[in-house]
Amino acid sequence: MTEFLDSKRIQPTPFVDALSDRYLSYALSTITSRSLPDVRDGLKPVHRRLLYAMRLLRLSPNAGFKKCARVVGDVIGKYHPHGEVAVYDALVRLAQDFSVRYPLVEGQGNFGNIDGDNAAAMRYTEARLTDIAEAILQDIDEDTVDFRGTYDGEDREPLVLPAAFPNLLANGANGVAVGMATSIPPHNAVELIDGLIYLLRKPNSSIEELLKFVPGPDFPTGGTIVEPKETITESYETGRGSFRLRAKWRKETLTRAQYQIVVTELPYQVQKARLIEKIADLIEGKKLPWLADVVDESTDDVRLILVPRARNIDAELFMQAVFQHTDLEVKISLNLNVLDKDNIPRVMSLKEALRAFLEHRLSVLNRRTEYRKNKIETRLEILNGYLIVYVHLDELIKIIRESDKPEKVIQKRWKLTDIQVQSILAMRLRQLKKLEQIEIKEEHDSLSHELRKLIQLLKSKIRQKTLVESELKKLKKRLEATDISQRKTKFETLRPQGSLSALEIVSEKEPVTIVISEKGWIRSIKNHLDSLDNLKFKEGDGCRFVLHGYTNDRLVMLGSNGRFYTLLCEALPSGRGFGEPVRLMVDLGNENDFVSMHVFRPGGTVLVAGSDGRGFVVKEDDLVAQTRAGKQILNVPKGVVAVACCPVVGDTVASIGENHKLLLFGLEQVPSMNRGRGVIFQRFRDGLLSDVKTFQLSEGLTWRSGERSRTYTELLPWTGKRGQNGRLAPRGFPKSNKFGVY
Repeated sequence: MTEFLDSKRIQPTPFVDALSDRYLSYALSTITSRSLPDVRDGLKPVHRRLLYAMRLLRLSPNAGFKKCARVVGDVIGKYHPHGEVAVYDALVRLAQDFSVRYPLVEGQGNFGNIDGDNAAAMRYTEARLTDIAEAILQDIDEDTVDFRGTYDGEDREPLVLPAAFPNLLANGANGVAVGMATSIPPHNAVELIDGLIYLLRKPNSSIEELLKFVPGPDFPTGGTIVEPKETITESYETGRGSFRLRAKWRKETLTRAQYQIVVTELPYQVQKARLIEKIADLIEGKKLPWLADVVDESTDDVRLILVPRARNIDAELFMQAVFQHTDLEVKISLNLNVLDKDNIPRVMSLKEALRAFLEHRLSVLNRRTEYRKNKIETRLEILNGYLIVYVHLDELIKIIRESDKPEKVIQKRWKLTDIQVQSILAMRLRQLKKLEQIEIKEEHDSLSHELRKLIQLLKSKIRQKTLVESELKKLKKRLEATDISQRKTKFETLRPQGSLSALEIVSEKEPVTIVISEKGWIRSIKNHLDSLDNLKFKEGDGCRFVLHGYTNDRLVMLGSNGRFYTLLCEALPSGRGFGEPVRLMVDLGNENDFVSMHVFRPGGTVLVAGSDGRGFVVKEDDLVAQTRAGKQILNVPKGVVAVACCPVVGDTVASIGENHKLLLFGLEQVPSMNRGRGVIFQRFRDGLLSDVKTFQLSEGLTWRSGERSRTYTELLPWTGKRGQNGRLAPRGFPKSNKFGVY
C-alpha cells in the first residue's frame, strides 16, 4: 500500500487547523447555497432552480401541467445535485396556499393539507408556474441577471432572478444555517408595493412612515396579530423581533343560555390535526378543566368547536386560558437575515430590504434597456445596409453575378461592415420588391425613435425611477384584480387580561402537596402529607420547598433575577417518580436560582427584597405571569440578586443581614409598588441582606432553630427606623441568618 503513496505530496497539518478549514467551508456553503434567501428575489437556490427548470420545460400558466417527477428530475439532474425528496418537498411547499402567501407553483393532485397530511408521491402529482412566478422570471432572457455554470459545467443557471414581484417579504422565508438562521413572515404584496412606491419617491423616509403602508405580516391562514404597535416598529427597525399571532374565533350562542367557541382561522404553520390531538390530551390530563370537549367540523374551511364546561364562564377569560395553554396562540419570529447583492449574510431592517429590492429593479431595468439598445443598434446597422442595397440594386446584382468574392467588393464599394455584407448576401429575392423597401424604411424610423428613448432612459435616473414606479403600479393593478390581494391577517389591541378565578371555580379542587428538591425537581403528590419520611429523592438531592395547595391553585415562584414565574398546580408532574426539572417549565437560566415559592393568594400582598437591602410591598395579583418568560417585578442591578419574598402580615418588618445584625421597623415605612428597586430596608458596612419577614410586634418575632420554633418578645433594642444598621441578633438566632418561617 505504501508504494502508491507519494511522500512529497503529504503535508503534516494539525488536526484542529484541518478541521477548522473544512468546517468553515461547509458552513459557508450552507449559508450561501442552502439556507439563506437572496434579498433581491427572496429565493434560496433550490427554489430558484425549480422555477428556472419549470420555465425551460415551458410550464407557463397558460400551458398544460407536467408530472412533478419530470420537474424534480430536471432540477437534480442539471442544477441541484441533492436528494429528490428535499427538492420535491420544496416544490410542494411552493404550491401550498396555506404555506406561502402567494403560491409560485400551481399544483394538480394531492399536495397535502392544513391537517399536516403529506402530498402524494411526485409520480402522481403535476405542476406548472403561476402568474406570480412568471413575474419573478420576467425578462430573464434579456441579459437582466448574471448566469454561472452548473455543477457539472454542461449548462448555465441564473445567480438571481429578475424578480418583478417583491417575493422576499411577500412570501417570507425560513432557514437554519451554521451559526445563523433566518425567519421572515409573509406580508401583503399590495401593501409592499405601496411601501416601495413611497420609498422610491422619498428615499429618506422613516420606518414609522413605511409602517403606514406595511403595518405588519399577512399570513396565508389569517389569524389575528395582538402585538403592540411599538413592538412591531422596533422589530422592523432592527430586523429582529416576534409577533404574537392568535386564532380567529367567535362566540356562538346555543339554547338554554349555553354557548360554544368556533375557531375559523388557525395561526400560521399550526397543523390542525396535531393541534386537536394536543388539546384532547390536555383535556384528558385535566390540564384544561374548564374545557369540556373539542370537535372538528371543518370542511374546506376551518371550523373548530371548543365546548366550555360551564355556561357561566366568561368567553373572553375562557379563550385567554386556551390561548395560554395551546397553539391557538403562537409567536412568529422575525429575523431578517438575508444575503445581500454581494452574497454577504446580514440582518436588514424593513427599509433596507425594500431599498435592496428597488436597487435590484433599477439594475434589471438598466441591463434590460442596454440589451434592447444593443439589439436595436445591430438591427439598424443591418437596415442601413438594406437601404444602401435598394439605392444601388442593379450594381449590387452585377457584382454578385460577376465577382468570385462579392463580399469583399461590396464591403469596399459601399464601406459596409461584415454584418451588413452578410445580411445583404443572405437576402431573399422576394425582399427586393418595392413594398419591402417601404417596410424596411418604416422599421428603421421606428427603431431609431425607440433608440433615442432608450438612450434618454439610460442617462436619466428620474426616468428610470418613473418607469420602475409604473411597473409596480401595473403589478398592483394585476394583484387587485384577484382575491389574493385582500389582507387576511387582522390586527387587534390586546385587552387587559382579567383574573382566571372564574375558570378556577370550574376546576376540580383536590388537595395536593407540592415538593421541590434542592436540585430543582418539582412534583405534585395527592392529599396534604404531614410526613415526608417515605419520600424519595435522586442521589445527592433532598427536599427544599414543601407546600400544601389544591389542583386549581397557582404556584408563584421568585427567581434570583427578580422575575416571578407562575405554574398551574394541576399541570405539575405527578409524585410517582422524582418529578421534572422546574427549569423545563419556565425560562430561568442556569445562572439564576429560585428564591421562594408559595401558593397564589388572590388579593394578598407580599414583601420582596434584594441583596442590596432594598425592597417594597407588591400585590400578589401583580405577580402572576402569563408566559414562560415570567414577569419582572424586582429590578436587580449587576451584582444584586433577589433574596426574599414573604407574605405581608402584622405591622412590623424584620430585616437580618449576613453580618448577623437585626433591624425592626414599621411596615408603614415601606411603599407599595408594582415594579422597581424599592427603598432601603437596612444599611450594611460589610455583607448584604440575608432575609426579611413581617410579623405582629405585640406577638413577638418567631424564627426556626433546627426542628423547633422560637418566639422572642423583648424586641425594643432592635426596633428603629428604616435605613439604620441594626444590632447583633439575639442569642439563639440561627447562624444561617434566616428566619425559616413566615
